[in-house]
Amino acid sequence: MAPSFDWWSKDKLRGTPVIVKMENPNWSISEISSPDDGVSDDFSGVRKGGREKNAKQITWVLLLKAHRAAGCLAYLASAGFHLASAVRRRVSSGRTDADESPALRRRFYSCIKVFLWLSIFLLAFEIAAYLKGWHIRAPDLPTISLPSSFGFRSLFAAIYSGWVRFRAEYIAPPLQFLANACVILFLIQSADRFILCLGCFWIRFKRIKPVANSTSKDVEMGDYFPMVLIQMPMCNEREVYQQSIAAVCNLDWPSSNMLVQVLDDSSDPTTQSLIKEEVEKWAHTGVRIVYRHRVIRDGYKAGNLKSAMNCSYVKDYEFVAIFDADFQPTPDFLKRTVPHFQGNDDLALVQARWSFVNKDENLLTRLQNINLCFHFEVEQQVNGVFINFFGFNGTAGVWRIKALEDAGGWLERTTVEDMDIAVRAHLKGWKFIFLNDVECQCELPESYEAYRKQQHRWHSGPMQLFRLCLSDIIGSKIAMWKKANLIFLFFLLRKLILPFYSFTLFCIILPMTMFVPEAELPAWVVCYIPATMSFLNILPAPRSFPFIVPYLLFENTMSVTKFNAMISGLFQLGSAYEWVVTKKSGRSSEGDLLSLVEKEPKHHRGGSAPDFNSIAKEVVNQPRKEPKKKHNRIYRKELALAFLLLTAAARSLLSAQGIHFYFLLFQGVSFLVVGLDLIGEQIE
Repeated sequence: MAPSFDWWSKDKLRGTPVIVKMENPNWSISEISSPDDGVSDDFSGVRKGGREKNAKQITWVLLLKAHRAAGCLAYLASAGFHLASAVRRRVSSGRTDADESPALRRRFYSCIKVFLWLSIFLLAFEIAAYLKGWHIRAPDLPTISLPSSFGFRSLFAAIYSGWVRFRAEYIAPPLQFLANACVILFLIQSADRFILCLGCFWIRFKRIKPVANSTSKDVEMGDYFPMVLIQMPMCNEREVYQQSIAAVCNLDWPSSNMLVQVLDDSSDPTTQSLIKEEVEKWAHTGVRIVYRHRVIRDGYKAGNLKSAMNCSYVKDYEFVAIFDADFQPTPDFLKRTVPHFQGNDDLALVQARWSFVNKDENLLTRLQNINLCFHFEVEQQVNGVFINFFGFNGTAGVWRIKALEDAGGWLERTTVEDMDIAVRAHLKGWKFIFLNDVECQCELPESYEAYRKQQHRWHSGPMQLFRLCLSDIIGSKIAMWKKANLIFLFFLLRKLILPFYSFTLFCIILPMTMFVPEAELPAWVVCYIPATMSFLNILPAPRSFPFIVPYLLFENTMSVTKFNAMISGLFQLGSAYEWVVTKKSGRSSEGDLLSLVEKEPKHHRGGSAPDFNSIAKEVVNQPRKEPKKKHNRIYRKELALAFLLLTAAARSLLSAQGIHFYFLLFQGVSFLVVGLDLIGEQIE
């Protein structure tokens, strides 16, 4: 007698439970099996009513997918509409970067246009040949014969065959040589970046940290309170002056041992009067603070600092702390930095790292945050620990005045006076310390226009400085390895080679290899190593990992501005001496002062405490001046390169180069977004 399998069907729940939830409207439908569901009559296990149940489930799943697809399409349509509206506004306004471009930028733009029109012509040429079925590969070129049966009788066929031979014999070899040279530079720079990351990991693993000889307890007991001069250079920065002056005046340091110099280079009379009133207000509270305004504003920031150092009372001070107009130090800033000088007579500079109040404001600020986090936590920290030298960041640092004087003081010969004084002090044998755990709050530029001008100054200045101080480096008395580090790593590799190969390799050579396939770039150069380097760069800012792909594309996009700036500084061209104050938004002005009200600020030793409640009310109730009208621009170089890369991406489809196609496509879109100023602050 056959065994009974009724126990299986009795104990087992019949039917397949499923829950389908609709996101909009806000309700859900549940299907749960019941004992009344039909069972199978045979051993096959097919249940009665199962087909009807499964049909219902599939229907609801399909409805759910259709609902999600409709929502996705609606979102894409809305995004596309807003994007098209923004593009239309940019084009109709006609505001480009042409009005602020000197002769060099026009020549640079003309060269890019030549490449663009040449690539478009070659793309049309190659498509026509492809449609005729002419598939000629590079290995066949040395021995290829073009029989008449292939149809090479027409003028077009003769031109195309001549072009194939010409590019293989005369264009491909030098292009391949240049590509190989850029790949070698790329690998050297990647190795340098990798070694820096290893140094950072070692510092974290060993918990290496600069330690002050005098402890905070000694400072609290009054054992070490040297005379500190605080300088605040500013120029037409009315959005941020108030909270910065408040933060500096709230530093926990004896009032008798601290003097604040507000160095106002503003050309706007209204801004001058506002800053002067703010200084007088703090002076009435007992803070030792003075206001200085230059009538002849030569030398930009370096001239401003140099003029302030010539004051007769500076000789009474041992250290000078510098804060730009948008920097707000914490009250214990001096207590955490100045003690490092005690017992270190050869220490010239203590540099703190920056933190950013608006790092999450938009995509542009997020990408800047990635770069600067790597700069401070990896580059500055590693160089400070192992070499005792790095470039001064121009603010949020404390200098020994004796070291400044020994190095020759502030000079107006470049637009990077901070790097200039750091290099000259290093050549005199002075040492630097970087404190990664001491932060000073500041702002990031929120518009692409402001960021672009800032990067131009930061990358043209080092090349000016390298040209001016090369002979001084060679003739200095420092060790040979320090000279080699300055020349080959600090200047050539990180300031010259990096923007050179980034622009040349990824924006010129790569698209050209699509039209000259005899010269090749391997996939690991195009994809894998850049992705690895981007991964390393983003490690100090782990919250930014979702932006790793936009970061990689944006860095290549910015190589145009950096390359242009590097050439300007190296060859002393006109735009190398441009100095434009980075625009500030003043995002933290009200929030910082209101937070000071909530906190219990420590009173200055020997001085009275300021009334933060009244100041905060004045900030909130202060009438706003009508801001200057802002607008987004169209950047012609970036747009020209966008079309060049997209044209090269279309050409790569003919030779079925997958990775190259995707890289060129996304990089072209990145240039298009930046060229239309769709990244950063958007002005309606």
